[in-house]
Amino acid sequence: MTAIVVFCTSSLHISKSIQQAPTMNVSTQEAADVLVVGGGIHGCSSAFHLARQGVKVILLEADYCGRHASGVNAGGVRTLGRPIPEIPLALASRAIWHELDELVGDDAGFEASGQLKVAESEADMQELRARVQALQSLGFSHEVLVDRETVRELVPTMSAHVVGGIWVKDDGHALPFRAVTAFRRAAERLGVAVHEGTPAEGMERVGGLWRVTTKKGVFEAKHLVNAAGAWSARIAAQLGEKVPVQPGGLMLMVTQRVPPFIKPVLGATSRPLSFKQFDNGTVVIGGALHCAIDFDAQHGEIDFSTLARSARTVTDLFPFLKDVQINRAWSGIEGFLPDKLPVIGPSKAAPDVTHVFGFCASGFQLGPASGRTVAELVVNGRTDVPIDAFAVNRFH
Repeated sequence: MTAIVVFCTSSLHISKSIQQAPTMNVSTQEAADVLVVGGGIHGCSSAFHLARQGVKVILLEADYCGRHASGVNAGGVRTLGRPIPEIPLALASRAIWHELDELVGDDAGFEASGQLKVAESEADMQELRARVQALQSLGFSHEVLVDRETVRELVPTMSAHVVGGIWVKDDGHALPFRAVTAFRRAAERLGVAVHEGTPAEGMERVGGLWRVTTKKGVFEAKHLVNAAGAWSARIAAQLGEKVPVQPGGLMLMVTQRVPPFIKPVLGATSRPLSFKQFDNGTVVIGGALHCAIDFDAQHGEIDFSTLARSARTVTDLFPFLKDVQINRAWSGIEGFLPDKLPVIGPSKAAPDVTHVFGFCASGFQLGPASGRTVAELVVNGRTDVPIDAFAVNRFH
């Protein structure tokens, strides 16, 4: 989610607030009903869903849409292993992924390949049993415990030491930058004005409107959506809200082409891994591959020692890959919060502002439903998706 910032209202219906907004001189300022700050998947999805409701939207992106977390993640469409508070949103989002082509005119390369988290020891297997039992006690049945034989049926090339796992058949993967672009283009077709290379340099509340100053001019709207990812804390601070966002770098690498050997997306229980093979034969390897960053320069440094440890995990599971070459590695910047949950919902310090950020390297799958949730908050003042656990003031 290039870092994204989205600000929305929580208590006023958009139709009423638009009627209260005064007429503006658009010869010197560009005006809309809602300003979305941040052009990652959450910002572009929010802009799209708002426009579907007839709302006039301007989206401001500091770099280009999909530059950071939204465009450089591993592309997992994953409900597997989600924190309990995220599961309803994740399930709602997965339903949208399965209908994405119909919704935005592009399936973003989504493939319902399933996702498998493997257990490499009996201790791992016991952890997975406890996980599935806990979910079942809460009424969730999407994660299914599988034994050694079922793992071999799903992935015949798997190393013999794997003893079982958790399987989610309706999960899968998509192409991150293509997904961001699909939402962006669908939003533009509905009239959303997208301004790239337009960082929000300052914001203030003037006459019941939010005024955002940029190097390309001043933009005004009744509502503001903060979807700026790792940079969202700086925006929240201007609104009088201190949020403990910790920016961090994440890396991915891709191999040369190899013959097809795996269909599901693969994860591991006791060590970080996100692993998938695309139709062209290349293998993308990620999963909490952290690296150092220069935050002000918006740059992540590739750490080859970390990449090497991840490569060893892959060759432990698939020994025949030990001589496969890595073709490319890249990095982006994401925002992390102490409890590993995002912030989604209204500001507690400023009126007509909605936050959607801090997805802790697992927000790509949530993008379609998080954008719809933002639109529901703006237009209706409420949402049916439980978001109390994501409140911005939970850290105070």
